[in-house]
Amino acid sequence: MASSSTLHVDVDEHLHLQVTRPPFTPLASSDTLIHQDEPHRTKISDPEKSQDHNSDPLKTEVSYNPPDGGMKAWSTVLGASLVAFTTFGFSNAYGAFSDFYNAEYLTNFSPTLISMIGALQVFMLYIFAGISGAVFDAVGPRYLIPSSGVIVVLSLILLSFTQPQKIYQQFLCQSVLFSIGATFGFFPAIALMSHWFKMKMPYAVGCLVSGASLGGIIFPIMLNSLIPRIGFGWTIRVIALISLLCYLVAILTIYPRRPTKPLPNLTKLLDFNGFRDPCYLFLALGSWFAVFSIWNPFFYVGLSAKMANPGSPLNEFYLAILCATSIVGRVSPGLIAFRVGRFNLMWMSTFLSATLIFALWYTSFAEANLVTFVVLYGIAAGPFFTLIPPCVASISPIDKVGARLGSLYAFMASACLAGTPIGGMFIRTQNEANFKHLILFSGLMAFVGAAFLFAARMSRDRRIFAII
Repeated sequence: MASSSTLHVDVDEHLHLQVTRPPFTPLASSDTLIHQDEPHRTKISDPEKSQDHNSDPLKTEVSYNPPDGGMKAWSTVLGASLVAFTTFGFSNAYGAFSDFYNAEYLTNFSPTLISMIGALQVFMLYIFAGISGAVFDAVGPRYLIPSSGVIVVLSLILLSFTQPQKIYQQFLCQSVLFSIGATFGFFPAIALMSHWFKMKMPYAVGCLVSGASLGGIIFPIMLNSLIPRIGFGWTIRVIALISLLCYLVAILTIYPRRPTKPLPNLTKLLDFNGFRDPCYLFLALGSWFAVFSIWNPFFYVGLSAKMANPGSPLNEFYLAILCATSIVGRVSPGLIAFRVGRFNLMWMSTFLSATLIFALWYTSFAEANLVTFVVLYGIAAGPFFTLIPPCVASISPIDKVGARLGSLYAFMASACLAGTPIGGMFIRTQNEANFKHLILFSGLMAFVGAAFLFAARMSRDRRIFAII
């Protein structure tokens, strides 16, 4: 959330307007992240075609002040939430795919190689996050969202025709093609929230993030229920149909508000000079170690349950429960971070996640223990995903926020690619001792991440109880 600053400009002969920068919006280019918006005065019929508007620049900005509500604003939230449900929600469900691939579809391959499908999927989402905002600024939602939908639905249709024991087909369809489409749908959908909301930004982003978590609940249940009845291919085609319907509604309900801008030079999309700042460096290192381990429960908690409690009806629902409780963890930072502090909440939630891994997942695989773990871990791990962008914004120059955020996500991408496959190496033979090695590895990495995040917080202010 950017600090408030004011600027007085003359719009009419006797009128003075005060301008306040809106709150920081995650995952967009620097132009999208920070707008010097003015109160709404004039109406542009087609914002995406108004970049050549010849009026005074300050008066042009007057047209694009976020209205903080209204039919078009909340209609855009609905469409953006459906995009999030279809894209990142599908990625959240990879744990269910992993269980199915390990048990039936890709039994000729190791859990490590199978986990690489999901790891590469997340890697590509992160590696392209840095440029998606700039592409969104240049293209606008009118063309970018439909293009994303075409690629996502096509990738799912192709996935439905993949063959058992042909793992390269899953890599191409699920890891590569789907992720390209999802990246340029999900992150621009988040960026749109800054165009329509200011004071109500936490609620709007909370709705969108909840859509992503809802996908992580519904898709695993669909996979576990439909595959035994209609097979893998037709189950994925049903998901493709749902995705198509979601995108069609999104295309009809998402409204552009600001004009498009020229695509910046590639050298300006990323800014690695931020690593010279100790706080940014510690934040990057902490995020790298945390994301190295934070996905392991999403990928492997269901598999550990099937190993310890074969035949239990709860085995199919651990991932859904985890995604359901993560809604609370991902939405709550927007409501409490200003009271606790973004850096404080970041390191404490990561530390709590590591503690839960050791206290609950490591100690027992009993059903009651696992249910308690996924409920609490979802809440504890959720803030990590939400707080990275505002933390970066608070320590970066305004004109470099997007570039430095993209640099951080690019740096974290290697951990996303390596974390779950390395975790999978511990469970080549699936027994309790090997799963405990995986859990021990995950917990230690999370503790190291929390330590670096605490160092980032202390580099900002050495007072223990300061709100940072």
